[in-house]
Parts: sequence; structure tokens; C-alpha cells
Amino acid sequence: MSTAARPAYFDRTHTDDLIAYLGTSPSPFHAVASAAERLEKAGFRRISETDAWDAATGGRYVIRGGALIAWYVPEGAGPETPFRIVGSHTDSPNLRVKPVPDTGTAGWRQVAVEIYGGVPLNTWLDRDLGLSGRLALRDGSVRLVQIDEPLLRVPQLAIHLDRQVNDGLKLDKQRHLTPIWGIGDVTEGLLIEFVADRAGVAAADVAGWDLMTHDVQPPSYLGRNREMLAGPRLDNLLSVHASTAALAAVATAGAPLPYIPVIAAFDHEETGSESDTGAQGPLLGNVLERSVHARGGSPEDRARAMAGTVCLSSDMGHAVHPNYSERHEPGHHPMPNGGPILKVNVNNRYATDAIGRAVFAAACEKAGVPWQTFVSNNAMPCGTTIGPITAARLGITTVDCGIAALSMHSARELCGADDPFLLAAALKAFLEG
Repeated sequence: MSTAARPAYFDRTHTDDLIAYLGTSPSPFHAVASAAERLEKAGFRRISETDAWDAATGGRYVIRGGALIAWYVPEGAGPETPFRIVGSHTDSPNLRVKPVPDTGTAGWRQVAVEIYGGVPLNTWLDRDLGLSGRLALRDGSVRLVQIDEPLLRVPQLAIHLDRQVNDGLKLDKQRHLTPIWGIGDVTEGLLIEFVADRAGVAAADVAGWDLMTHDVQPPSYLGRNREMLAGPRLDNLLSVHASTAALAAVATAGAPLPYIPVIAAFDHEETGSESDTGAQGPLLGNVLERSVHARGGSPEDRARAMAGTVCLSSDMGHAVHPNYSERHEPGHHPMPNGGPILKVNVNNRYATDAIGRAVFAAACEKAGVPWQTFVSNNAMPCGTTIGPITAARLGITTVDCGIAALSMHSARELCGADDPFLLAAALKAFLEG
């Protein structure tokens, strides 16, 4: 399809902003900070979990670590008003720095890393890597750090020393994934001293850190007609960005709302969501309950509100792979730029049921965007999301959706360039009710 022939619903501005967002969000902590900046421009204000919450209308958000919950209370909302929630996650598989990071052998300085999430290990070989994350300081403050420089590299063994490499690459997570970042003797404290300097703090003031690697190659359009988008962390920052844009648009439209729109961007989905900032934790439930109570609500009001609440769990799904089409369900072949996908699994790896399908279809129809369905091949195990967790924890109708992509969990993923806008449009229509 030529650029001139693109359908009217394509919005390059949204995808351009997604590219910018990916560039400023190499870690979950940066992802929520960048999302909060966009919400602030839409009139939202941050509130603390330790403060008393008021009953005022308007946009609010809370940040805890790498998680963000934001909501907009419209005029006339009562304590029993149901919520419309879009859930997503801020974390992506990568290599994370160990507590004792300085290591090395044979005259090379290296950084000790641990594998985070389900990583296709080979995709991290021979890439120029930067560092990002947060530093916890002795005065109790936190400093974000982002080093977008070719600082580290995991070098692959030359084919001359592994003649069978093309018969199947075997990587040991402990021995073969340690990046190099210099030449010389191992010096304890050198890495944190370097990172602290880049963050503008003294190394002696650093009491702890959560640091991770990221590919410094920026996201970019791909293809003859630039109809694809290649970049890191599409799973699942594409959904975080889309939901943030949707909530900001709903909050600034000024139209009456029958629901309270909410976005929940959790951390640690890639490792099971079992943390105080993950979907298994109480964060979202606490925020919703406190919102009800701030508007004078009782436990009965909360129960009524939750009974009418619906959540869309927005996460990446699999587009049919042209080189491995036999691994996909033959009757369901989601394609890039075909619109959002509805994710279905009867064994509850996804939370979608018939009621949820109807809600999702109505949102897409209202937004005027096409949509597709994803189902796993019966012979292949199905992944899961925060959808079933949210449904079970809060007892609310939950639908799993997302967009179709290739190379999921790789250091660099691929999707259609139209789909980010189409997803955001569907999420906006859903939040509007």
C-alpha cells in the first residue's frame, strides 16, 4: 500500500509520539515518568498514597516505582459510578545489573547481569547497549538515570571458533551473556561510580540501584512504504502509550462520561506480576476503593461500582509469522495494520468471554477501526497477561486485547505503523463508554 493510499484513520502524529515515548522510556521507571508528563499536560495532577484524598473532580494519578494508576472523575460522578479500566505493563524482558556488578576475565572488564523475563537470548548479542534505571540515595530520594551511549556489548563467539553455530546456537545464561564494557583489571565500584557521575550524584550517596540494559538503536519506521514500526519495548510500552493518550483525550474532551476512566500500568508482568507494583498486588484495588471513599462512598457503593466495571487488558499479541505460519492457528491469522486484536483462550490464559467480546467490538465500532481475533494453535502453549489476574483479583469483567506483532520479547520488535493509532482510538472509545 503506498503512502498516498493509506486509509483516513492513519495518524502518523500518534506513531511519531510513540517513537519519542519509547526513546524516553528505557526502564519502567522512565516509562511512568514519561506517561505522567503527558498526563500533566492534560491537566492531571499527582497525588501521594500517604495523603488524604479529596472528592474533587478532574484527573489524578499515583506512581509507585515502575507502576502508574491514573483516573479522571467527571462532573456528576457518584460513589457508585462504575470504572472503565485499561490495563497494561511497563516492563520488558532484558538484562539487569546484579548487586555486585563489576566482574571480568582474561583482561576484559564486564558487568554482571541477570536475565529478566522470557528473553530470546540471541537477540541481545552484538548490540550496542546503554544503561538505565534508578538510583536510591542515602537521603531517601530516588534519581533516574538514562545513558543512551554504546556502553556495553555481549559479543558472540566468532564462527571460526564455533563451526556448528548454524546448526543451533547454544547460550549459557551465566557464562555467555555477560557484557563487556572495557579493557583492564576488574575494579570494584567502578560501574556505580560511572553511573552515579552520569546521574549527577556522588557514588558514596548511592545506597541501592535497579539498573538494566537497553538497545541504543532508536525506534524507526521500516519498509518501502514505511508501513511497519521496529523498535524496543513495544511489548508493552505501545499499550502504555496508547492508554495514556486515550485517557488524556477523554479527559480534555469535555463530554459527559457515564464511567470513571482509569489506566493501570503495572510493573513485573514479565515475571508473574507478584510484587507491590504488579497486577497480583493490591495497588489498583486500593486506588479504586480510595476513589470511591473519597467521594463519600460506602462498602455497598464500592460493590455497586465494581459490579459495573469493565477492564481492557491491553498487551501485544502474535501476528502470523510468514516463515513459521504452521505454528499459528490456521483460522486466525492476525496481520499488522489490521487493527487491534481480541485475544481469546478458553482455558483462561486470556480473560475474554462473550460479554467482553461485545464490549470490545462496540468500542472498535464506535471508533471506526477494524479489529481481528487471536487464538493460539492447539498444539502450542498459550501465553498469558494481566487480564486473568485482574479479573480474579477484582471480580470484574475483563477483556484481553492488543495489537499483532512479530519478534515479541526480542531486543527489537516489529508491528504495523498504523496499529498504535488504531489501538489508541479503540481505547478512547472504550473509556468514553
